[in-house]
Amino acid sequence: MNEEMMFMLYDTAQFLINGLVQGSIYALVALGYTMVYGIIKLINFAHGEFYMIGAFIGYFTITYFHFPLILALPVAMLLSGFAAVIVEKLVYKPIRHAGRVAALITALGVSLFFQYAGQNILGADPKAFPQAMPELTFEFGEVYITTTQIMIMVSTFVLMVLLWWLVGHTKIGKAMRATSFNKDAAALMGINTDRIISFTFFVGAMLAGAAGVLVGMYYNTVEPMMGLIPGLKAFVAAVLGGIGSIPGAVIGGLVLGVVENLVVGFWESTYRDAVSFSILIFILLVKPAGLLGKNIREKV
Repeated sequence: MNEEMMFMLYDTAQFLINGLVQGSIYALVALGYTMVYGIIKLINFAHGEFYMIGAFIGYFTITYFHFPLILALPVAMLLSGFAAVIVEKLVYKPIRHAGRVAALITALGVSLFFQYAGQNILGADPKAFPQAMPELTFEFGEVYITTTQIMIMVSTFVLMVLLWWLVGHTKIGKAMRATSFNKDAAALMGINTDRIISFTFFVGAMLAGAAGVLVGMYYNTVEPMMGLIPGLKAFVAAVLGGIGSIPGAVIGGLVLGVVENLVVGFWESTYRDAVSFSILIFILLVKPAGLLGKNIREKV
């Protein structure tokens, strides 16, 4: 194997690692999209703002309260979850029976509200995220991986396993699956569907909040508009994997992250967003249900 081929393999391996790290973030945020859609068929475009809220909570708890990361991360997750529950109760619940278009427009309005309220309260300038853990770099030939990247992938894996256990092996998970299958029938069986919907928002926003803290650590910066593009990319990941499918959201996020980093490495970095949204158009044209989604006929 000649030297040029060896360097190409090293480059490819590096871009794959970077892509898996980026894809892990997309997957965490995409899970919130797909869970909420699976329960009430709402595409919550404000979901990316809970990612931003989690990042700022992590920033403030570490910077001003000097929390260690092991404490700041769960605090950010919990407060992001409570913020989502408040939004669901005050904004989404009153218009739940008004149709999907009204809910979609409302979600866009909530997203804009958080973005510009954040700029007004916190300022538009990016803020440097404090170093929350020692940064070490491990070298394998010409391939490098940092402790922050390892932390992101391990945290994502642990959270996904916990979500899998919650949905598939607990009583409340069974109630979530029943509500997703048929909300009215679940209510007739004695399930408090309003509580299940709020809990779904809570769990989805917790995952987004965790992603926000991890991204703040990774890029060392947070700002009020940081949830816009990652939120849209996570939506693409959810559609790619099959919106409503939890495994699909994970696969879609990882695939999107890897594709973006391969585009950056072997083509042009300016094309990464164009490629991501081209994937959205392509999957909607070719397989609208996504990679793991199922086509379901609805009577109109």
